[in-house]
Amino acid sequence: MLKHNRSPAELRTVFGDNLRSLSRDYPSISELSRRLGINRTQFNRYLSGESFPRPDVLDRICSFFDVDARILLDPVQALAPPQGNVVHSDYLKDFFDTGITRVTEDVFPSGFYRFTRRSFISEESFVLGIVHVHRIDGITYVKGYEPRAGMRFQGLSTYGPTREYRGYMTCHEDGVAFVLSRRNTLTYSFNYLARVSAAENSLWTGYVARTIRESESGERVLRMIYEYLGNDVSTAIAAARGCGFTSAPDIIPFHKRLLQLGTPFR
Repeated sequence: MLKHNRSPAELRTVFGDNLRSLSRDYPSISELSRRLGINRTQFNRYLSGESFPRPDVLDRICSFFDVDARILLDPVQALAPPQGNVVHSDYLKDFFDTGITRVTEDVFPSGFYRFTRRSFISEESFVLGIVHVHRIDGITYVKGYEPRAGMRFQGLSTYGPTREYRGYMTCHEDGVAFVLSRRNTLTYSFNYLARVSAAENSLWTGYVARTIRESESGERVLRMIYEYLGNDVSTAIAAARGCGFTSAPDIIPFHKRLLQLGTPFR
């Protein structure tokens, strides 16, 4: 059954009510508007239902409060995610918890990593990227961004939040595994890495598998190399300048050898 068409005033009221509800956890509207980078007078207009924010300001508000654009349409209570953690539920904890908590700093250090793999969309191209590995409450998380050129090639938006992907890591007896997803679960990939024993703990080799249907063309599993860069932001920025698409001759020689170019994946 379709809802009745709500007027702009009604929609502004919904947004204002939601924003007031989300703002209750903050002691000062002045401080909150400062943290959001929004003029206090304008922020008060949003709270009172007098106006809507621009798309870029709305995106900033949604990111800050960790909600989505339904904040314009539905009561904020309806936007809350289901309570409880699926992975740490009683049903799965004996199957996942041990592996998640075993990914210690010794197993896989926090910091920046550069990865190298062949492109899924072009057999002649290779992808170099940067990810950040960090820990929150004992869980190891991975965050990175799809290369702009790859998104553009597929006709997708190159806007930062659209390119971002995140995941969590688990450990088993022969390496680490992690699932990565873009925002709103648009894509998934499964990743596996094992330490290269001769590389003084700085290199991991493994593979990435993308979750797509079988097709006559294109591969779904490719070898991948991770190189630990440490925690220095300037080092990561310098490495990021060389990231994106490249060709085989430009790959770091040792990475190229580990990728076993020309040898079928087994």
